[in-house]
Amino acid sequence: MLPLSNLAVRDVETLVHPYVNLASFRETGPLVIERGHGVYVYDTDGKAYIEGMAGLWCTSLGYGNEELVEAAATQMRKLSFAHLFAGRSHDPAIELAEKLKEIAPVPISKVFFCNSGSEANDTQIKLVWYLNNARGRPLKKKIVSRVKAYHGVTIAAASLTGLPANHRDFDLPLPGFLHAGCPHHYRFAHDGETEEEFASRLADELEALIVKEGPETVAAFIAEPVMGAGGVIVPPKTYFQKIMAVCARHDLFVISDEVICGFGRLGTLFGCEKLGFKPQSISVAKALSSAYLPIGAVMIPELMYEALLVESKKIGVFGHGFTYGGHPVSAAVAVKTLEIYARERIIEKAAKRAPLFQARLKALGDHPLVGEARGLGLIGGVELVADKTSKRSFAPQHGVGAAVVRFAEAEGLIVRAVYGDILTLSPPLVISATEIEELFDRLTRALDKMLDWVTRDGLTQP
Repeated sequence: MLPLSNLAVRDVETLVHPYVNLASFRETGPLVIERGHGVYVYDTDGKAYIEGMAGLWCTSLGYGNEELVEAAATQMRKLSFAHLFAGRSHDPAIELAEKLKEIAPVPISKVFFCNSGSEANDTQIKLVWYLNNARGRPLKKKIVSRVKAYHGVTIAAASLTGLPANHRDFDLPLPGFLHAGCPHHYRFAHDGETEEEFASRLADELEALIVKEGPETVAAFIAEPVMGAGGVIVPPKTYFQKIMAVCARHDLFVISDEVICGFGRLGTLFGCEKLGFKPQSISVAKALSSAYLPIGAVMIPELMYEALLVESKKIGVFGHGFTYGGHPVSAAVAVKTLEIYARERIIEKAAKRAPLFQARLKALGDHPLVGEARGLGLIGGVELVADKTSKRSFAPQHGVGAAVVRFAEAEGLIVRAVYGDILTLSPPLVISATEIEELFDRLTRALDKMLDWVTRDGLTQP
């Protein structure tokens, strides 16, 4: 192993990195990115990488977009900070809220700004509780998420998240957070069960869970249209239609977590449009500003806004908010981002490139290491297995997913390994057809190197 550079040593001695084995990281050190342009980022040695994850599912317009840079600089010179507390306001927040209401896929009354997807989903929880207190239903507070869901890492949002590493030794989830079955046909369908039969079973299981808990105690259901960090799980056919019917029968408030799927990732403006369901409220972040500055939002229906009014009259104040929620510079960049999406027809163009992306993705399913290659639009997951027939995973100690990530980096490609050995892909929406081809060529070479390794070391054996 090469010695760490001075910059890497400084990193190891000063930073705590999310989602890494902090013990082994002290030996390997970081990949330090210095600059970016288009779909490429460059490390401190000048090596170029295709950013196959758009950062963290978020840099939709790629790197170095001068319009966004100028929007930030102009707003910073004009009004570098303002808040929305106690009746203060400013133009960028107002304009962005208007635009979000205009493009929302369901009727929206108001917009609440925050700084991240975690904060947006944490706010959703509080507002659902607030809503039911205002409506005289103090017991109706439990919230249903799903196994392998990802909704953030604040204490409440992490309770929604359905991944063991986000719970273990954090003493989570908190009481009152329920997890329904994961809609992953490849892993969880019964033998011979069709997608529609699997969807029906999941809906029946959700209903049984609600009935067991008591419908008078279950308040809401939250879902990503396509599950991201849980492994890019595309729901089976008719899933959301059947789930929504169960929620309607038991008066569950439905939240669509569009933090990853919003703003074109699936080929439509919002993921719920692609999957064919109508939530009552929506969480957004990430691509809202193409990740150039932190910003998130909760898109609130009239029913919920009326509850905020009732509680404000009773208490005298709406006691929730963030210092940087609706920050004028972040809001100005988000306004410009939405303008670029519309003017340049970014989402329509990305949708036209999606068939090529999905064809190359699905072709990876023939690779000896790949159990399933799945996706929708410009998002993909590649699940690595030791045995394709039995779907047996590699032993965790082999670190196969992490090794493929390193092989991909050697090929000049950044991907991510999540929840075991699942590689995820989510490139900038502005990626060209030629760049898509190059992305998959590099990933294929990385998989071939991994195949040589596991074959040589006998890692496919039980």
